[in-house]
Amino acid sequence: MRGERPEGPHEGRPGGGTVLAIPDDALVIVPIRNVVLFPGMILPLTIGREQSILAAQQAVKTEHPVGVLLQRDADVEVPGPDDLCLVGTVANILRYVTLPDNTHVIVCQGLQRFRVVEYLTGYPFPVARIGRLEEPDEADSQVEARMIQLRERALEVLQFLPQVSQELLGAVKTITQPGALADLVAGVTELKVADRQRVLESIDLRRRLDIVLDCLQGRLEVLKLSRELDERTKASIDQRQREYLLREQLKSIQKELGEGESATSVEIEALKKAIAEAGMPEEAETQATKELKRLERMPDGSAEYSMVRAYLDWLVELPWKEPEPDRIEIAEARRILDADHFGLDKVKKRIIEFLAVRKLNPSGHGPILCFVGPPGVGKTSLGQSIARALGRKFVRASLGGCHDEAEIRGHRRTYIGALPGNVIQAIRKAGSRGCVMMLDEIDKLGVSFQGDPSAALLEVLDPEQNNSFRDNYLGLSFDLSRMLFITTANVLDNIPGPLRDRMEIIQLPGYTQEEKHEIARRYLIGRQIKQNGLKEGQIDFLDAALTAIIRDYTREAGVRSLEREIGAVCRRAAVNIAEGKIESMHVDQGDLAAILGPIRYENEVALRTGLAGVATGLAWTPVGGDILFIEASRTAGDGKLILTGQLGDVMKESAQAALTLVRTRAADLGLDAASFERTTVHVHVPAGAIPKDGPSAGVAMFIALASLFADCPVRSDTAMTGEISLRGLVLPVGGIKDKVLAAMRAGIQRVLLPARNRRDLDEVPPEARERLEFIFLDTVDDAVRHAMRGWARGPGPGSLTADDGPDRLTD
Repeated sequence: MRGERPEGPHEGRPGGGTVLAIPDDALVIVPIRNVVLFPGMILPLTIGREQSILAAQQAVKTEHPVGVLLQRDADVEVPGPDDLCLVGTVANILRYVTLPDNTHVIVCQGLQRFRVVEYLTGYPFPVARIGRLEEPDEADSQVEARMIQLRERALEVLQFLPQVSQELLGAVKTITQPGALADLVAGVTELKVADRQRVLESIDLRRRLDIVLDCLQGRLEVLKLSRELDERTKASIDQRQREYLLREQLKSIQKELGEGESATSVEIEALKKAIAEAGMPEEAETQATKELKRLERMPDGSAEYSMVRAYLDWLVELPWKEPEPDRIEIAEARRILDADHFGLDKVKKRIIEFLAVRKLNPSGHGPILCFVGPPGVGKTSLGQSIARALGRKFVRASLGGCHDEAEIRGHRRTYIGALPGNVIQAIRKAGSRGCVMMLDEIDKLGVSFQGDPSAALLEVLDPEQNNSFRDNYLGLSFDLSRMLFITTANVLDNIPGPLRDRMEIIQLPGYTQEEKHEIARRYLIGRQIKQNGLKEGQIDFLDAALTAIIRDYTREAGVRSLEREIGAVCRRAAVNIAEGKIESMHVDQGDLAAILGPIRYENEVALRTGLAGVATGLAWTPVGGDILFIEASRTAGDGKLILTGQLGDVMKESAQAALTLVRTRAADLGLDAASFERTTVHVHVPAGAIPKDGPSAGVAMFIALASLFADCPVRSDTAMTGEISLRGLVLPVGGIKDKVLAAMRAGIQRVLLPARNRRDLDEVPPEARERLEFIFLDTVDDAVRHAMRGWARGPGPGSLTADDGPDRLTD
C-alpha cells in the first residue's frame, strides 16, 4: 500500500506530473455513483475512472477541496455535465489510499453545499465554476418543532438498525442545528439515493426537515414489519428445533429402555388387547391387525400416525359382539306406554303387537315403524318408551336439513377430519348394536350435489340388506339387523316412494281439548313446576283456568304451545313467591288476562259467516287440521273469475269447477243464468301469506258461490269438506280425523262430509263424535239443503227444501 499522498507530476508538467492551475471560484469535480455526501460527514469513496483519479490527485497535490457530485445515471461510464446533478458538496480529501488490487480510495469530509454555475474546458478532468450555498440560520418555532420530531423518529429508527454506535446516538441527541441534524439523519439511515439528493438540494430548513421526516416514516414501517417477521420466523424455527430435540431425546430414552423408536409399547399393547377383546368378525380383525402393524412402523410425529390411530380407535370402540336378548314383558310395556302417554290407543295397540312379535320371534326382521303426525303429539317420546319397554339403549339422529350422503355413509379416510356417518356414530355412542335408533324428521331430507341421503337410507332401513351395511370411513361391513329403527315425519308426501315403501306408517292424530286437559294435569304442570323451581302446593291450576288456556291461548294439534303457556304462569308465580308477596298461588280463569295477555283466539265463525257468500271449509296442514274461510263477492263485469289468497293450481281448478257447477244449476237455485255474463266473481281465501292447495275445498267454494248468487247466508255452525265434480257429485278426501278435530276446536257444531268418507269416522275420537253432528253428502244438492240458512223453494221439478237430504249421524 502507498502512502497518504501519491507520487504525482509536478506543476508545470501537465499529463505526466503537471499540476494545473484552477481558478479560485472553481473546483475539481469528482463524480460518484449511488452515494450522497452531506456536509459534516466523513465518507470513504472508491474511485476507479481515470478522470476521477486525476481529479483526486490534483486536489491532493494542491491541497484544495474537491466538489463531490452525484451521477444521475450510474450506468454512464464517462459522465458529462448533463449527467451530473447541479448541487453537490464541497469536501476535503483527508486521505488517499491505493490498495494492493490497484483500487483507489479517498476519505472525504463534507464541508458545504455548492451549486454548479458552469463547467470549464481544457482540463483532463471535470472542473466547474461554483457558487457556495450558505446554511440558513433561521430557527423559528416551526423549525424547532420539526427538529424535535425528527430527533425522536431518528432515534426510533436507529434502534432497529444493527450495530449502531453510541457515538452516533449521542450525536443525534446533542446536535442543536436543524440543518446539521437533517443531514446527519439522512446520511446514516438507509434512505434511497434519490431521497438523499432531494435532502441535499433542499436549502430551506422546513422543506429539508419535512423530506427527512416523510422518508423516515416509511422506513420505520418497513423496519417494524421486518423485525416482526424476523421474530416470528425465529420463534417458529426455535419451536421446531425444540420439538426435534425433544423427539430425538425421547427416541434415545426409548431405545435405552428397549421400547422401540415409534409408538410406545404401552399404546401398541393396549390396542392389540382391545382388538382381541372386541369380538370383531374375521374381515374387521384382519383389517385392524394390518393397520396396527402400519402404526408400529410409523414415527408418532407424522400426520398419518394420528389418522391410523383414530381409525383403530373407532374399530375397537364399536360394539361388534352379539347384543343380549331382549327382556320383553308385555304387561310392563303396556304400563310404560300408559304412564308416558295419554290417549293414542290405536298407536299403543300397534306397538304392543310389534313387541309381542319381537318376543316370540327375536331373530325375525320386524317392520320399520314410521310415526307421522303434527309437531308436539309425542312421536319422539314414543320411541323412548319403546326403548324402555325393550330394555335397550335409545339414540336419536336428526335428519332435518341433511343434504349430504356422507352424513349417512360417512367420509372416506383420505379426507382430513373424516368421520363415520351418523348411524355408526350413534351405535358407538349407545355401545350396543341392538339399540333403538330414532331417525327424526325423515321427511326433511334434502338433495344436493353432494348426494341424496334418502337413497343412502334405503340400505339402512331394509332388513334384507342392512346386515352388511358398509360405511365409507370403516371400509368394512357392519351388521345393523339387530337394531330397531324408528322414524318420524310430519308429512308423508315429502318422503320418496322407495323409502316410504320400506316403513310401516303409523298416524298420530292431534289431541282433543279433553285429552289436552288430561295431559296437562298428568305431565305438563308437574314438569313446569319442577323446571321453574316451585314445589308441590305452591301453585294450583283450576279446571276453568286450564280449559281457558287450551281454548283461548293455544290452537294446535300437539301440546307444545300449551306447555309454554303453563310455564309462563308458573314463572309469574315464581316471581311473586320469590319477592315474598305470596306463599302459594291458585290460578283461575280471571287471572289469565293479567299473566298471558288478552285472549288470542276467538270463535269468529259466527261473525264471518253472517253474510251471504261466506262459507267455512276444513283443511289439513302438516301441523294438524284447520278451518278455512271461503269468501265470494261479485261486481258488474264480463263474467270473469278472480282468485286471490295464494291458491295452488288444484284449488284454482276447484274454484272454476264450482262456478261452472253453480251456473249449470242456476235454474234449480232460482238464479238468472244470464246474470253470470254480466258479473265478475271474486273468490278470496284469507291468510293470503300462506300457500293453499288441494281439491277438498270444492264443496265450500260451491256453497259460497251459491250463497252469493242466491243472497242466502250459510249457517255459522257448519263446516264442510269434499271434492266436487262437474256432475255435482261429492268425492271423498283425506285427513278427516284432523279436520274434524279442528272443527271441534273452532266451535263448529255440524260437519258436512262426503258420504264415501263415512268409514273414516272410526278414527275420530269418541268425544268428537259425541259433540259434533255429521251429515254425509252424495251430491252438492245435499250440501245446499243443509248448509244454507233458511233455504227453501216452492214445489217443482228439481226444487230443494230444507228438510230433504241424506242421512245424518248424531251420537
